[in-house]
Parts: sequence; structure tokens; C-alpha cells
Amino acid sequence: MSADVAPAGRAVATTTPASPASQTHDLRPVLERVGLHQSVAVLPAHLDRASREERSYADFLQGVLEEAATARAAAQVQRHMREAGFPFAATIEQFDFRFRPDLKRQVVLRYLDATFVEQARSLALVGAPGLGKTMLAICVATKQVQLGYTARFVTAQHLANQLGRATTAVGRQRLLTPLLACDVLVLDELGYLPTSPAFGPALYELVAGRYERRPTVLTSNKSLTEWGAIVQDASRAAAIVDRILHHGDVFYLKGPSYRLKGRSLDGAAPDAPALATMIHTPTTAPAMPA
Repeated sequence: MSADVAPAGRAVATTTPASPASQTHDLRPVLERVGLHQSVAVLPAHLDRASREERSYADFLQGVLEEAATARAAAQVQRHMREAGFPFAATIEQFDFRFRPDLKRQVVLRYLDATFVEQARSLALVGAPGLGKTMLAICVATKQVQLGYTARFVTAQHLANQLGRATTAVGRQRLLTPLLACDVLVLDELGYLPTSPAFGPALYELVAGRYERRPTVLTSNKSLTEWGAIVQDASRAAAIVDRILHHGDVFYLKGPSYRLKGRSLDGAAPDAPALATMIHTPTTAPAMPA
């Protein structure tokens, strides 16, 4: 508050506008009470800009809320990425399609938009180690997280180990519920190591529970016709494969390992370029071994 002299000699009071910092301090408790935590950080800059540019109340409010919404969305993506449990970060831009010339980029891109979740499709990536199956699965799930969905990543062996420690039905359900509820589930390395008898029923429950509701991505070094041995039950394996193929696709990846790229175990020239075979949705599941 300061005193000025009017023409008639009478002193009048004038008010000095509050600084953006002091205004933010006053507004902070209110913003936090209504859940606008991101607005606290951006408010000083917008107050200063509004003062300099004489912006309208509507323009000022829109600017603050838009920036806060952007910050909230970014924080949500970061939180979902942490919750997903990916073993490493991977995006489709990092995948070397030149090393997999028959795995067409345009075909893979169909799994990187919201329709993959909206249509509750399935994707199985089958092949030997080192062909990029896990990386592709993470690329697909990461893109869906960036679009606002949730994801979970778990290896078959880790799931089997957790099932072995779940000694009660309540503990088992507590383990499976997050995997059933997430928007995208990645089940990695199916068939790499032997699993317990409890694994087969749990895998069926996951696939059946997510069928036509939420998408599932699986990677395996075993052909679909060998999954009977993985789940220790041919009929159960047939039911699992049937649900995966009904609204999904299978890629069979072949070729040299990424990890041995440019190298040879016997000194010979590297293998020929990789091949990828895609199986489109058949009407019936393949016959399973006894």
C-alpha cells in the first residue's frame, strides 16, 4: 500500500499488484485440495504472462489447465511404465527391421494403435532365442501404455515360481487378479523352462479370463503344437490356443540371433536373413500332441 497526493492535496491509497509468487502461495492450498497439483508448478509463469499480455480470464484458465493436463498425462504414463515391470525399455523405432526383412513394419504397426486393445486381440511370437520376440512384445505394450492403457509383463517362469509360493486360493487369486485386470498382458518365455503342474490351469485362467475382454501378448520358443507339453495337458493347451487364435495372430520368427549378429560359432559366414511367417486367424486350433 502506498500514498499518493490527489490534485486537491488529499492523500489517496493505491494498491500494488501482488507478485506471481505471492499469488501462487495463496492459491496453492486450494489447488491441492481440488487435486490440481500440476497447476501449482505452472501457475507462476501463467500469472506473469497474463499480467504482461493482459490476457482474458478464460485464456489464462485454459492455459493453466491445458498445461496441467499434459503434465498429469505424462506422469500417468511414467507411473504405468513402472507398474508394467518391463525388463528393459524398447520402442518400435529401436527395432531393426533390416535384420528381419520378412517381418514387415506395416504389419507390426497394426498392433501399435488403440484398436489392439479395443478389439481385445491376441498376439503370439514364436521362435528360437535371440530373434527379438521379447523386444517386440515390449514395443507393443509400451506403445499401448503411451496411449493411456495399463500393462503388465511377466515371464512364464516367474509366474510359475509365484504360483508355487501361493499356498492358498486367496493367495493365488491375489497373484492372478492384476494380470487379469491390466489392459495389456505380456507373458514372456513360455516353454523355456519346465513349470509346475499349477502353471497350466493358471495360464488357462489368464487366457480365458482375458479372452474377448483384453489383449494378451505371448512369446515362446515352442510351436503351438508343443504347448500341450508346456501346460501338461493336451486338452487344456488346445483350449488356450483356440482362444488365442480366434481373435489374434501368430508370428513364427526364424533366422540368426540378434545377439550373434555378424558373428558365427564355427567361423562360417552368418546365416541367411531371417524369415517370419504369419498365421492368420484359423477357424479351429491345431491338433495338440498327446
